[in-house]
Amino acid sequence: MRGQCLRGERSVMHKYDQRELEHYLQENVEGFGTLDAIEKFGDGQSNPTYKLTSGAQAYVLRAKPPGKLLKSAHAVDREFRVMKALEGTDVPVPRMYHLSSADTPMGTQFIVMEMMEGRIFWDPALPELSNQDRAAVYDRMNLTLARLHSVDPNAVGLGDYGKPGNYFARQLERWSGQYTASETDPLPDADWLIDWLEAHMVPDDGAISIVHGDYRIDNMMFAPHRIDVVALLDWELSTLGHPLADLAYQCMHWRLPHEGHFRGLGGVDRASLGLPSEEQYVALYCKRRGIEQPANWTFYLVFSFFRLLAILQGVLRRGLDGNASNPRDLGQMRHVIEVMAKQARLLADG
Repeated sequence: MRGQCLRGERSVMHKYDQRELEHYLQENVEGFGTLDAIEKFGDGQSNPTYKLTSGAQAYVLRAKPPGKLLKSAHAVDREFRVMKALEGTDVPVPRMYHLSSADTPMGTQFIVMEMMEGRIFWDPALPELSNQDRAAVYDRMNLTLARLHSVDPNAVGLGDYGKPGNYFARQLERWSGQYTASETDPLPDADWLIDWLEAHMVPDDGAISIVHGDYRIDNMMFAPHRIDVVALLDWELSTLGHPLADLAYQCMHWRLPHEGHFRGLGGVDRASLGLPSEEQYVALYCKRRGIEQPANWTFYLVFSFFRLLAILQGVLRRGLDGNASNPRDLGQMRHVIEVMAKQARLLADG
């Protein structure tokens, strides 16, 4: 995940011997030659990501971070499995080359995949584009999400990729547990949200799909010179679940501030920029999938706020444990978490 909703977490560099890594890659990645260079992509990925250069060929290596990790976090093995399964569908993903064990020259498990060329848009307001191209970007994001949720998990070998039962109940149990395990300071609004979500839990309607888990603009790559999605990235939170979880998570960013450390669209005059409203985006998605407009929309949004809040709390905990951010970043992270908890409570209160 690239920084979540804010100017990202600083991840720790791995310690490795380049020649030892080169030998490992030659043994495990078909056609890999000499490891001429290894370059870490910028801060912001919870799973540190590196560009590998071998002659004229480039690869991407994505690894679990070093240090003590929360249970089930940084699941590069799940990223590998889901992207491998989606090869050949109309969901754009890079080609997968190798999934390692935990015992590697990097000291942690990693995956090696195709290096894609394209553009990543970090600001959802898309200041670098024209109104026409902004509208096209959001249309392609909407189309990609609808296509993902239309893939039959059983048909691509992912029928066992998630647990049965009410997705939101399971997810609330997971993330409330993660939040509690990584809690650093008392936050009454977050405790209130857990109680509210439990009291307003939606019934299981049987809808199930592959869900990305972190679906937002800077987790996808667009073609260099046209408005087409060429790769949907960062699948570590993917599972089988309710498709409205992805939709609400992306729409949550319509409500987050567009200032400071946030990367939302709150306060942005979207119509003047050619950007769709939340209502328009949801309606187009439902039309493409042939489903009714969602009921209980407030629950899905509040759940998305809490889930992201819990993820960021884990980032803060790792920072305090010495695995991520610097002291200045930690103070900013605390502020972000407090703002999100307050905003979610106001949304739940109507």
